[in-house]
Amino acid sequence: MINHLFPSIPVPLIQIALGSAITLVSPHFNFYLEPELFFVLFIAPLLYNDGKHTPRGELWRLRTPIFLLAVGLVFATVFVVGYCIHWMIPSMPLPVAFGLAAILSPTDAVAVGALAGRIRLPKSLLHLLEGEGLMNDASGLVAFKFAIAAAVTGIFSLANATMSFLVIFIGGLLAGAVTAVVITGIRSLLRRSGLENETLHTLIHILTPFTLFLIAEELGLSGILAAVAGGVVHAIERDHSHKIKSRPDESADHTWSIIAYLLNGLVFIVLGVQLPDVFSVVFESADFNNFVVIGYAVAIYILLILLRFVWVFAYSRMKNPNQTKVSLKLLTMTSLSGVRGAVTLAGAMTIPLTIASGDPFPERSLTIFLAACVIVLSLLSASIFLPLLARNKTEDGEEDMAKQEHEGQLRMMRSAILAVRHATTEENEGEAALVITQYHRWIRHAQFDKRKCRKTGLRIKAIEIERDVIRQLLDSGVISERHASLSLWNLSEIEQIESGRVQPWLIVLRRLIKSIVGYISGKKIPYIGI
Repeated sequence: MINHLFPSIPVPLIQIALGSAITLVSPHFNFYLEPELFFVLFIAPLLYNDGKHTPRGELWRLRTPIFLLAVGLVFATVFVVGYCIHWMIPSMPLPVAFGLAAILSPTDAVAVGALAGRIRLPKSLLHLLEGEGLMNDASGLVAFKFAIAAAVTGIFSLANATMSFLVIFIGGLLAGAVTAVVITGIRSLLRRSGLENETLHTLIHILTPFTLFLIAEELGLSGILAAVAGGVVHAIERDHSHKIKSRPDESADHTWSIIAYLLNGLVFIVLGVQLPDVFSVVFESADFNNFVVIGYAVAIYILLILLRFVWVFAYSRMKNPNQTKVSLKLLTMTSLSGVRGAVTLAGAMTIPLTIASGDPFPERSLTIFLAACVIVLSLLSASIFLPLLARNKTEDGEEDMAKQEHEGQLRMMRSAILAVRHATTEENEGEAALVITQYHRWIRHAQFDKRKCRKTGLRIKAIEIERDVIRQLLDSGVISERHASLSLWNLSEIEQIESGRVQPWLIVLRRLIKSIVGYISGKKIPYIGI
């Protein structure tokens, strides 16, 4: 509802602010985030749902850049940023610096998806970010665990770490795929035996991601990748079911859309609840200079953006060596789209309090604080700069694509009506009529939406012409400056309503308040109706 009134503010930032407000309104409110439980309850089902809906063809087509970003860039970040952090903060041991860089390396698929709902990113970039977000959580968390284990025990073997990473990574994908095949097989067996209870099948759907995650983790593999692989397998099974039976598991799909909506919101609210405690530990401590530690966070974030920019630029030149010009705008958008989220903070919270010798873990509070600051900086910069970069040609291309998709949908629905009419017999005449009526209703809705958009565009153009006329009348002295000001103000508010940025009742309320204040102050500001 707040986003409806202030559409320029991204929903994730509003949710983080509301989460932080809980701790301000109720100072005694205490909420401890159990990281392992957070991964099970939030990350597993959300990544399973993303894996289920991410286009598999795009994932395969972009497999090379996704792998380079999700694995190659993660390890480049660990070493490059880790060494820079250790150089910048000598009191932070190198393994701890590697751990901080590792937990900052994965982008948050949930945060990217939430921002993409407001920012019109190019389709290819959006699919690349989705694929990266699905895969790099696992590689970042595995690298983080090895770095923290080295910091706790003081022992690290590159050969053992590399072998363990391959086992955990590949094993997680295989475990998720095999478990998902078993679950879908059980569901198919239940359906063939005549058990078509939608409640039962919906319950199986809901429990699937948790089952995938817990089985893989129990085997010592990546539960996150198991959830992603399970989502992809489920999507394949769903497509196969569509060929056999129309609209299967519709109830489960609706239920999952509600669950994903709730979990997406709760992720950012939980993140907002954690931030005040994380910040207060450092800000209230005499061991830290507040301006210096904030400077550390800004420097680390800039370093992450630069490394991502250089990595993507190098891949673009290697892929197309004959290309003389690389799109600087697209490279910048790709770099800023590397948003960090709740996965980073949840991982940082798993840092132990002590090391093997019993001494306190070195710079634990500072590490968590820097991770939280980078999360906030990445969300703010993406929210501010991506909408500016995503305008102009990108918007024109997207509008052309949307127009083509709209025309394609209308053609498909009309073809479906013809197909149903050809397949109509005396036995299915009633059902065929219902289907045809439904298609006609969908076509009318689609055409109405298109006419509404065209009308809005014409109205906004007309408002621009009215503005020009008012300015001409003012310059020629036909109307007074006060009259012109009121008229322009009126047009500006009508434009906000037409474009959907502000609701009419809010304009009316704002004008009433202005009129009352003006009347009380003696300025007698007139109330102009809409």
